[in-house]
Amino acid sequence: MTEPLSRNQLISALAKGMKPRDEWRIGAEHEKFMFAWSDLHRPAYGGPDGIRAMLDGLTRFGWRPVLERDQVIALERENTEGLTSSISLEPGGQFELSGAPLKTVHDICDETGRHLVEVKMVADELGLGCLGLGFDPLWRRDQIPIMPKGRYDIMRAYMPK
Repeated sequence: MTEPLSRNQLISALAKGMKPRDEWRIGAEHEKFMFAWSDLHRPAYGGPDGIRAMLDGLTRFGWRPVLERDQVIALERENTEGLTSSISLEPGGQFELSGAPLKTVHDICDETGRHLVEVKMVADELGLGCLGLGFDPLWRRDQIPIMPKGRYDIMRAYMPK
C-alpha cells in the first residue's frame, strides 16, 4: 500500500474492535515507592520490614500470593463480581495496583481507596511509608534494592548495553 489511509479507513479499522457501550470498562494503575520512616531508605525484599513482609501482610485482606521461585512477586484478589485486581512488584520494590476492569470512575475511586487504606495499615506496622511518584527523588538506581523477579535479572543484564 503506497497511499496513506483515509480518515474513514482509520475509523472503520478501529470500529471493528469496538465493544457495545454496556461492555465498556475502565481500569486504573497506582504505583508507589515504599520507604522506611527511620531514614527514608528503600526497603530490601527480605527482612522483618521488607517488601516481602509488606506483601505477606496484605494477604490478611484476601490477597493471594503469586510465586516465582518460591518468592512472592505479586498478589491477586477477586472482587464481588469475580473480576481480578493485582498488586505487582516492580524492579526497585515499587508496588503497583492494577485494578479490575470496572464500570465507573467512582468504582475505581473505591477500589484504589480501599487499596491505599490496606497498604497504609500494613506499612504502619512495618515502619514504612509510601510515595505515589513517577520517580524516586532521593536514591540513585545503584542504591535501590533489587527484587527477586526473573525478568528483572534479564533487564539488568540487557539495559546497560
